[in-house]
Amino acid sequence: MRAALFDRPAVLTAGPRPGRSYAPRVCRLPGVYAPQGDTGLLMGQLRREHLRPGARSLDLCTGTGVLAVAASLRGARATAVDVSLAAIASARLNALLHGCRVRALRGDLDAPVRHERFDLITVNPPYVPSEDAEVPARGARRSWDAGLDGRLLLDRVCARVPRLLTPSGVLLIVQSSLSGITGTLDALRRGGLRARVVGRSTQPFGPVMSARADWFAARGLVAPGTRTEELVVIRACRP
Repeated sequence: MRAALFDRPAVLTAGPRPGRSYAPRVCRLPGVYAPQGDTGLLMGQLRREHLRPGARSLDLCTGTGVLAVAASLRGARATAVDVSLAAIASARLNALLHGCRVRALRGDLDAPVRHERFDLITVNPPYVPSEDAEVPARGARRSWDAGLDGRLLLDRVCARVPRLLTPSGVLLIVQSSLSGITGTLDALRRGGLRARVVGRSTQPFGPVMSARADWFAARGLVAPGTRTEELVVIRACRP
């Protein structure tokens, strides 16, 4: 395996203290999703949540594990899950780098923790609509491609996460407007949760989205000529 890469991503300055980085250095092995605007938006909301000492946190689709690290640094008993071996290695390296403990488990979504319950769950899943109907089995595209409507992972998260929450537990999930914000809100509410949008940010298309802009327009996901997307953080909890 190639040597680890170390990023200092500006997106992690998002939140209540502009200009301050919450994770100054992020170890990212090749093929692991680099923290970007969606990570920063979710990080900002994570910092607003009350976390009692010893609270149990879970970060699904963890990537570099930066959100799990942030929860651990606030005193949570943090667990990180990802299907990628490189992501799990990155999460463990970042925990070591920041001097905190993160239990990093490899598996498909909630499979490694399906019998456990958590006070806080964060999810930054793949959500980019793709011409491929299925999620890629390997490669970098597995970090963002999510089927024709971008909901292959989102729908699974909405169906499975409610049973992982403690009675007072909170879910924070980030996604793009292109993958159906209302669909996520409705699915979480059907699962017995009270859900609402608590954070928004508009950003320009990156290279992947720009390359698909005409296809997005042809499918009616955006207006012709659109080159921006809205990212949202949805917060869900039991009534």
